[in-house]
Amino acid sequence: MNLEQLFTQYKEPSISGRYVTLDDIKPLLDKLNTDNQVQLLGKSVLGESIYNYQIGTGATRVYLWSQMHGNESTTTKALFDFINLLNDETDFAKKMLETFTFLCIPILNPDGARLYTRANANEIDLNRDSQNLTQPESNILRKVFEQFKPHYCFNLHDQRTIFGAGTDGKPATVSFLAPSYNEERDVNDVRLKAINIIAGINEELQKYIPGQIGRFDDSFNINCIGDTFQFLGVPTILFEAGHYPDDYEREITRKFIFFSLILSFKLISENDLVDNRFGEYLNISQNNVVFYDFMYKNVKINYDGIEIITNFVAQYKEELIENKIHFNAYIVEVGELEKYFGHYEYDAKGQEYSDDFSNFPKVGQKANFYLNKNVKFVNGLIKS
Repeated sequence: MNLEQLFTQYKEPSISGRYVTLDDIKPLLDKLNTDNQVQLLGKSVLGESIYNYQIGTGATRVYLWSQMHGNESTTTKALFDFINLLNDETDFAKKMLETFTFLCIPILNPDGARLYTRANANEIDLNRDSQNLTQPESNILRKVFEQFKPHYCFNLHDQRTIFGAGTDGKPATVSFLAPSYNEERDVNDVRLKAINIIAGINEELQKYIPGQIGRFDDSFNINCIGDTFQFLGVPTILFEAGHYPDDYEREITRKFIFFSLILSFKLISENDLVDNRFGEYLNISQNNVVFYDFMYKNVKINYDGIEIITNFVAQYKEELIENKIHFNAYIVEVGELEKYFGHYEYDAKGQEYSDDFSNFPKVGQKANFYLNKNVKFVNGLIKS
């Protein structure tokens, strides 16, 4: 199976970038709705529609949802790429549809998607509302779970650029978690199924992005939806789409999420989950906060009248302006920062810092500055 070729063939061209809303996916759902495969599940806080798409006649029921956090759209793009694959008349697609029944909620949090916020319109993190069920979106997710009675759950997210796979300076391009179902973080048969799937995905993904796959912390929190569904006896996998070098639009990461979905269902359909791969799962590097978007090393600054050589870092803030995401870089810390890396690193070699206001990089200001008054940086990068 040539995964690269499949991605090229089935990538949905109408959605791209980081800002994906109901306006983007509604035409796709309309096109897919040839035989009532699309259903309106309910409305969000602000009255936006929440839809599901169902396909397949197989005995194994799979429940997938994306954009529970509104500003996490990479998995939504990959989900539609995968749906395109399922709708083709290939032997693999036919096998998938004979084996599985897929129920997908592409955007669970349409208000957050439109506002480009993690939380919903009531400023509630839906991934911390699985017990109290205070929000309409949380209730929709739970109601479908109870009615559909899935055999597997796929909880699809994005993670920030700050995460590395381990501590060696490789970004966590894709990360996974088999959530715990109790405080002791025990492994029962239910959780082991999720663990084995992740181990199988990791084995293949390492061929494409070696050292760039992470494993999320598995501390138990019953308020999280993955922990709740695992507790209720359904194998649940958390997907986290992370950073690939120079891929802030997450179009390359999108590909690896697409790969991961295919690999998951190939493993399940081939019943390749009988072994205990817990050891392999634990060998996946744990996610660690070790990255900034920009790191400037060995910069000369004037600190209280004393010249010192130090480092400073900047981070992109994703700002929604006129329905477009702008990546604006702000200085966030000054210091040695020994155990950290930058996705973009610049060694100043003693060049002196200055900007239009002072001769010191102040936390919170935009990353527009000079080195030795002749090397100009705008929004974090050298202006040519």
